[in-house]
Amino acid sequence: MIDKRVSSIQEAVAGIQDGATVLVGGFGSVGQPNALIDALIEQGARELTIVSNNAGTGHVGLARLMELGRVRRILCSFPRSAGSVVFEELYRQGKIELEIVPQGTLAERIRAAGAGIGAFYTPTAYGTRLAQGKETRIIDGRPHVLEYALSADVALVEAWQADRWGNLTFRETGRNFNAVMATAAKLTIVQTHHIVELGTLDPEAIVTPGVYVHRVIHIPVAP
Repeated sequence: MIDKRVSSIQEAVAGIQDGATVLVGGFGSVGQPNALIDALIEQGARELTIVSNNAGTGHVGLARLMELGRVRRILCSFPRSAGSVVFEELYRQGKIELEIVPQGTLAERIRAAGAGIGAFYTPTAYGTRLAQGKETRIIDGRPHVLEYALSADVALVEAWQADRWGNLTFRETGRNFNAVMATAAKLTIVQTHHIVELGTLDPEAIVTPGVYVHRVIHIPVAP
């Protein structure tokens, strides 16, 4: 019987290795898998490469992971945002590496990895410092930059509903990066607000099929 549910948050993040590349879902604080990030902090993996839309806020979640010196490198679109005090201080001190990726390009690099596409051309960033050293090509008279797919060792994802097979739905903007990230990692770990019986989810409403998911932990909605 296929059952991807795990009984504890510690079991959910077990085996994440030092030096792993970790996709972290969310758009700002919306849809961010904070319970899994906190568990990763407790688990102890170090020298991580984090891929996220932003670089965390305040001193919790992703920001806390960085503050504890556990992140070596981050790829994101918005490293500076309201409350990104931890990242900014670490970057000024030379304690963390940064690769800025335009938001649409970041999403497409992750989606390409999940779809088995090795690379693609995009006009985004042509003529800027972000395109330096990258292959370019004129397509239909317009300059394009070659970007490579972005896969990872682990994806940390927040979902709204899941069944024991790992089929997922997302609620409104909580979908954001979570859906594409779920497809692009060797190990996809999901915290879900609701666990439902197998067969309950409308197949037409399932965003992420369970084939992409390896572990599911139930984190109920906070009262």
